[in-house]
Amino acid sequence: MRAFLAVAQEGSFTGAGRRLGLSTKLVSKYVQALEAQLQTRLFHRTTRSVSLTDVGTAYIERCRQILEQIDELDALVREKQTSLAGPIRLTAPTGFGSTRLTQALIPFLREHGDIELDMKLTDNRVALVEEGLDLAIRIGALRDSTLIARKLSDMPLIVCASPDYLNQHGRPQDPRALSTHNCLVDGNQAELFVWRFWRNGQEHVARLNGAVRANSPAAVAQMAIGGLGIARSPKYVVEAALEDGRLERVLPGYETDVFGLYALYPPNRHLTRRVRALIDHLATEFGKP
Repeated sequence: MRAFLAVAQEGSFTGAGRRLGLSTKLVSKYVQALEAQLQTRLFHRTTRSVSLTDVGTAYIERCRQILEQIDELDALVREKQTSLAGPIRLTAPTGFGSTRLTQALIPFLREHGDIELDMKLTDNRVALVEEGLDLAIRIGALRDSTLIARKLSDMPLIVCASPDYLNQHGRPQDPRALSTHNCLVDGNQAELFVWRFWRNGQEHVARLNGAVRANSPAAVAQMAIGGLGIARSPKYVVEAALEDGRLERVLPGYETDVFGLYALYPPNRHLTRRVRALIDHLATEFGKP
């Protein structure tokens, strides 16, 4: 059943083998044995693709539930022991996951050596249940979903540019002046060409002109460092460049949006002690000044 689920999730026997740490031949053998036991075909197979049959589509939902129950039972037994142990599969944005999140995870993994961590770093939205993930770390406004969210900390957005760019094009004194600048747009944000500011309780809306857009905050920050324009980036992306002078804050007298840093998990899945402990650890780490 685990082999069948992995093939369905990966879309190939080879990918399923990589996920499970098994050979492609053994994964294929397991699925064939399952089909023989059920006396039906679960997959359509061609030389180029693998797809679920109608029976396979119906079977996979119950299969996933059964495997989750087995995992919960295993976790219950393991958690009777004194130490945390077992797998945690999480997803996070690539830039944040490879820097600040990894730094926060290191002390947790050092303390709990029997934890088996599997990180899936991607800037695309990942379906937790379908991918068999325990946890997602997300930054920004949350979309409507059935997932349960716990806020770990605030994540301020910083408007900034390189000193060279500002020396050449001027330092805007009012948000409306941003319309005369090249603004570097983060494609992950809800309002692509609008930045909102506040001062003394009054909202100021900047409508942007910009020829450059990227779906990676790190890419936007690097372009700002290179003097291409003004960026609005999460603090963790630009903090080091602000400290060493490669970037300079723009409109420091105005407040701008603050994103949230969240841990999300499915509501219908037993939240194991190890996952709860990890969420608590991350809330402590990111809650520090």
